[in-house]
Amino acid sequence: MGDIRQSLLPRDVLSAAKELLYHLDIYICNLVQSGRQPPQVDTKTLELVEEFILHTPKDRNTPARRMSALQELQLLEIMCSCFQEQSRDTVRQLMFSALFSLQGNQADESRMALLGKLVSMAVAVGRVPILECAASWLQRTHRVYCVRLAQLLVDDYCSMVPGSVPTLHNIHSASPRFCCQFITAVTTLYDLTSDELTPPLELLQMIVSWLQDDPRLVLITFLNSPLSGNQPISSLDITPLGGLVRWCVKAPLAYRKDKKPALSNGSTESEPETGPLFSTLHLSVLQVFMLLPNILNEKGLYGRLALLQMESLAALISDLSRLLDQADKHAHASAAHTQTLSQLALDRLAQALQVAMANGALLCSREDLRAICSRLPHNNLLQLVLSGPVMYYNNIHTPPMAFSPHASHSPIASHPTHPTHPTHPTHPTHTAHTPLASHPSSHPQYPTQPFLSGMQFPYRPTH
Repeated sequence: MGDIRQSLLPRDVLSAAKELLYHLDIYICNLVQSGRQPPQVDTKTLELVEEFILHTPKDRNTPARRMSALQELQLLEIMCSCFQEQSRDTVRQLMFSALFSLQGNQADESRMALLGKLVSMAVAVGRVPILECAASWLQRTHRVYCVRLAQLLVDDYCSMVPGSVPTLHNIHSASPRFCCQFITAVTTLYDLTSDELTPPLELLQMIVSWLQDDPRLVLITFLNSPLSGNQPISSLDITPLGGLVRWCVKAPLAYRKDKKPALSNGSTESEPETGPLFSTLHLSVLQVFMLLPNILNEKGLYGRLALLQMESLAALISDLSRLLDQADKHAHASAAHTQTLSQLALDRLAQALQVAMANGALLCSREDLRAICSRLPHNNLLQLVLSGPVMYYNNIHTPPMAFSPHASHSPIASHPTHPTHPTHPTHPTHTAHTPLASHPSSHPQYPTQPFLSGMQFPYRPTH
């Protein structure tokens, strides 16, 4: 395509960009049809994209060409139409990559600016092909740039334009794959370490609604991606589960940090709104973990792939320890309320650890867990989770707890697909537990029931 440059130079900026997009489409179609593997856009074509679409000067002596706001809007509409009209996904993906794959040069800022505007427009007008291409971009791009794109969309739809949240909400049905990657990006961006890095209420409400409608949404990237085992460290996680666990565990303390003055009852103005949302989100995350045994077994990955990484967990526990220390130092008139919130955060951590381990999402030893939790204050539920053996099972409706005096009676304790755990010594301090009804010699299949109704420890919602 290098020979078309001379024909583009005399044109105005919009006409040149439109003409280049037309030639780029034809060039990539021919590239795909040639059967070359892998199909790869050549360097000269990428240079044309930088010069006539991203308007990066070819050399220092050439003045940069600029588009007016109206011309830029027209270009975005042309690009939307171009991707919408191209029926072959392979061609669309290659074209999107030619336009927006970061090259590590001065054109990258222009790429990010144009990409943000294009994806924002695609959300507004429901251009699914662009959202699907953007999902692939989010999957292969450095997380620093992924969170920049997520921040732009949050600003556009949750902050700058009142009443525009429903438009972003609709991507759940338009492009679930993009929706999954968007959740992963925003949970990476908002880590609750400061007011600026706390998710807006509208965003939180939207994500909670998505997961209530379809808990499997957060697994879509994992379900549809070939796992090569060499996922780049710099890329987003394969699921947003780690980020969602971080939100739920840190929220009781992070949302209270000097953001609102305490009311007469010791609560804050923000808690009535966010408390029930995080409680619902926490339950949804536990339900996602409970879906995993069948999914991991189908992929042959049970016990081989940890969707909740130890590094992420260690960072969360370190942050939680710091928040608990800060809460203790600032607890004055509302000391009892602060203690309640601290125990809630620890309860959620314990529940997430237990359910993740029992369903194969977290692969680690009890010793490793005890080591990274050693700085946390005492919590009854967490102590029980850290002291008992891991129980792997296939029945997702009634998982056994980490420690149960009746664990040996479970029909799945010796499931042939999982290693048999060594016998652990009895714990005399737990003999006061109410015994279960006597078991018949032949155990029927467990009836379907909600997970939390079978828990021996209280689930404490933030109401």
